[in-house]
Amino acid sequence: MAAVAVLGATSVAYAQAAIAVERSGATFHVAVCPGSAAPGSARCHAHVVTDREGKALERNATPNIAPAGFGPADLRSAYNVTATGSAAVTVAIVDAYGYDNAEGDLATYRAQFGLPACTTANGCFRKVNQSGAQGNYPRQNTGWAQETALDLDMVSAMCPGCKILLVEANSATFANLAAAENTAASMGAHVISNSYGGGESGSQNYESAYNHAGVAITVSSGDSGYGAAFPATSPHVTAVGGTSLKHDGSARGWGETVWSGAGSGCSTIYPKPMWQLDSGCAKRMEADVSAVADPNTGVAVYGPSTGHGSAWLVFGGTSVAAPLVGGVYGVNGGAVNSGADPYNNKTALFDVTSGSNGSCATTYYCNAVSGYDGPTGLGTPNGTTAF
Repeated sequence: MAAVAVLGATSVAYAQAAIAVERSGATFHVAVCPGSAAPGSARCHAHVVTDREGKALERNATPNIAPAGFGPADLRSAYNVTATGSAAVTVAIVDAYGYDNAEGDLATYRAQFGLPACTTANGCFRKVNQSGAQGNYPRQNTGWAQETALDLDMVSAMCPGCKILLVEANSATFANLAAAENTAASMGAHVISNSYGGGESGSQNYESAYNHAGVAITVSSGDSGYGAAFPATSPHVTAVGGTSLKHDGSARGWGETVWSGAGSGCSTIYPKPMWQLDSGCAKRMEADVSAVADPNTGVAVYGPSTGHGSAWLVFGGTSVAAPLVGGVYGVNGGAVNSGADPYNNKTALFDVTSGSNGSCATTYYCNAVSGYDGPTGLGTPNGTTAF
C-alpha cells in the first residue's frame, strides 16, 4: 500500500501513487487532471468524489437506482430555470483529447433523468475534432474524458432542448484549445463552454480565440483557490466561480456559500472590461458569476470509470459551474455582449455573501461580500434574465 501523509487539515497525499486526495466537509475528492499545467498548457478543473484512499465512488447504471449527486431537477430548481431551450441554439463544449463513448454515456444520463434524446441521428449531438471534422479524433485520456462527460451532462441538465457540439482538441496546449475554440465559433455555436485553465504568462497569443462577437464564452475560474488563471482572465469571456449549494429553509429553498477551491484573482496582463466596475483591481478581475462547484454538494454524472466502461460518478469543481452557466445562456438564447450581460442585470442573480477561497490583501478578492466579489462574482443564476 502507498504511504499516506496528511497535508494540512483538508488533504491526504499518497507518496507512491502521487495522488492528492482533498476533502470538502466529509467528502473526499481528487482532481481528474492532477498537477500543475505546464507552461503554454491548461489542465481541466473537474474533481471526482472518492473514498479516503482516492478511489472514485462508482455506481453501475442499474435501472431504478437513482445516482448520487444533484440531478437536473435539483439544479434547475436551485437556479430558477424553467424553460428548456431551443434546438435553434447550439451550445459547444471545448475539451482536450478524445472521448470514445461520449454519445453513449450522454444517452444514459439523459434517459435516467427523463431528458429528450440528443443523438447524432436526430441532429442534436455532433462531435468533431479541432479542425471540425467528424473523425480522426485525438487519443482518449480518461481524466479529460471524465471532464467532458461532466460538461455534456451539465449543459443537458440546464438546456435539454439545445443542440450540443463537442469539439475535441488534440491536446491540452493553449494552441490546440484555441484552435478548437475557433472551430466551435465557426460552426455556429451560440455558447462555448470551457472548463480548464493555466497560467497567464504567454497566453496573449491565444486570447483572440475567446473573442467572438455574439457568442457567450464561459470559462471555469479554477479549482485551487485564490489565484488568477487564463482563459478566465480574458476580457471577452464570462468567468465562472464556484459555490457550495445546499437545501435550506429560505423562500428560495437553497443557500450558497463560496467553495474554498473556487478560483479568483486580478489579472497581471489583461485590461479591465468596460462593464466590470470593481475598484480594487485595475485589470481584469475574475470571476463574473458562479454556480455550484463544491464536491461535497456535487452533481451526478455518467462517464468513464477509472477502469473500463462507464459508471455513475459525483463531480465538483468549477468545471461544473462553467457548463451549467453555459446551459443557462443557451436557454436564454438572446444577444450576447462578451461577459457584460450579468453586470447589466444584477437583480437577476442570487448574491453570495459568505465564504472564502484563501488569503489576499484586498478583502473582496478572496472573500464573499455583499455585491461583487472574486470567488462568486455578482452571484449565481436566478432565472435566465442575466444571461
